[in-house]
Formats: sequence, C-alpha cells, structure tokens
Amino acid sequence: MPTPFTWNDQQHALNLPEMDATHREFVALLIRAQNAPDAELLPILDELIEHTRTHFEHESGMMAACALGSRAEHEAEHRRVLAELAQMRERAAKGRLMFVRAYLADGVPDWFRNHLATMDADLAGKYKRAFPSA
Repeated sequence: MPTPFTWNDQQHALNLPEMDATHREFVALLIRAQNAPDAELLPILDELIEHTRTHFEHESGMMAACALGSRAEHEAEHRRVLAELAQMRERAAKGRLMFVRAYLADGVPDWFRNHLATMDADLAGKYKRAFPSA
C-alpha cells in the first residue's frame, strides 16, 4: 500500500513563507478530501476548489510582479487543474465516487509534486530574485 500523501518541509517548501503556507493548506484540504466520508466529500471538494482558485490567482499576481517568462504555460496548467477538479466535483455529485477518490489519492498528489518541483520552484526562484526581502 502506498504511503499516504503528507506535507514535508524538506521536500515541498520553496522558502517563500506565504507560498509555502498556501501549499500546506492545499495539502491539508486534499488530505481531508481523501479521508472524507461519502456524505462530506462534496462540501470538502468545494473548499478545495475555492482554495485552489484563490491560490492560483495569488500565484498569477506573483508571476506578473516578477515578469515570469513562463507565465502563460503556468497559468494554462492552473486552468487545466481547475477544470479537472470541477469535473471531479461533477462526478462526485453523480455518485461516481470511486473515480473521484482515485484521482484524489493518486492524480492530485502526483500533479502537486511535479508542479511544485518544476513550475512553482521556477516561480519562487524568480520571485525571490526580483524581491529579495520576500
């Protein structure tokens, strides 16, 4: 059985306190969704989607502030993930919970680790160079 997904500062922190706090919150909501009883899954998915939308809007502001060259690609990835989360919410509303739970257990953690290590690490590095006191 795979190890449950958790936040790990050594693996996940990008050393931007606000960004790291938002990512910790995302992971905490994801874990809540993964462990939610069926009757509580939809409201938690709604929280996760709203948090993710706000999270991505904040990152877009950071990208603009530091003139991130890969902004269009990064924002396209955010739109894709929000669309997937919306699809999963629709499936959950229709009672297709096994599919949704598999996505939450495997798809989201895999995406998060990759996105954090590539696109978000790039953003954090550029942002720290542009705003050293951040």
